[in-house]
Amino acid sequence: MTSTSSVMRSEISQQPDALRRTFAELLPLRPELEALARETKQVLFIARGSSDNAAVYGGYLMQAHTGRLATLGSPSIATTYGARLDLSGVLAVAISQSGRTEEIVETMRWAADCGARTVGITNGAGSPLATESDAALVTQAGDEVAVPATKTYTTQLAALAVLALGLGADLDPADLDRVPDAIEESLAAPTDGLDEIVERMVAVQGAVVSGRGMAFSTALEASLKLKEACYLHAMGLSYADLLHGPMAVVDPRTPALLMAAPSGPTLGGTVALAERVRQAGAPVFGFGGGAELARASDVNVPVPDLPEWVSPLQLIVPAQLLTERLARRLGLDPDVPRGLNKVTQTS
Repeated sequence: MTSTSSVMRSEISQQPDALRRTFAELLPLRPELEALARETKQVLFIARGSSDNAAVYGGYLMQAHTGRLATLGSPSIATTYGARLDLSGVLAVAISQSGRTEEIVETMRWAADCGARTVGITNGAGSPLATESDAALVTQAGDEVAVPATKTYTTQLAALAVLALGLGADLDPADLDRVPDAIEESLAAPTDGLDEIVERMVAVQGAVVSGRGMAFSTALEASLKLKEACYLHAMGLSYADLLHGPMAVVDPRTPALLMAAPSGPTLGGTVALAERVRQAGAPVFGFGGGAELARASDVNVPVPDLPEWVSPLQLIVPAQLLTERLARRLGLDPDVPRGLNKVTQTS
């Protein structure tokens, strides 16, 4: 493996401090979010790319712990079809790293015009998403130079965790304080498992990345990172979707990367999936999942034991490290993947 450092690796290491700053900034806004909670019943997420993966986490979090129906919006309904919907009683949560992706800003404006209350989650203070929403959750990631989102993604998850508390989730806010320390522990841990996975993935052209429940968001984001920076045909699939047909794609040349919190109601299903994948002859690389997933995996990268609802904030970190290491091992620059810009505009 080349020893050349990257901006992406540096930004991965900045995540603990970015999360501490973000929690300190956003937790005092809970009364503002509680006021919006009293006016709304459902949550509509508006996002693209990594922000859309963060929204998947938000959807599971809101429905599992706030009792609110949460859905992923389709921005083209607003921007292309120009449809008119009754969004009274809806809290529209628009997520964009820059806060100025035109499609996301336009869709948030459309949602407000249709009767929704709005929350903007962005790292862009002063951006349209921050200034035009009813409540702005401005993350404190600092400038992110590498094209693949790392610290802006995890701070978006942090904002969604704070939003869940504001919307009435019966969860312990003290769990949030444990996250930065857990990530620092992971960053300082031995890299033997990651190094082995990198070497075993050098020759593959495709991989399946899967998770269940709140870890599904991690699988989607890990898959996106491998596609962006390593040009790998990585498929992000839910546990259920993988079982319904695509299981046929896993074979000795197509590893499965399985993501799971160290505990929680979805862990048993993920372990069972690992055992089934190994029966199909495919390598299983486990991320998290505690001792149970480690036993069912060919190689496992452990993470500290955090409650399931905050585990996605740390679970993505070893997948980010894998992406950065594999890209360099392949002779690629993880900071500037081909064909990508930091802000993507869609019409």
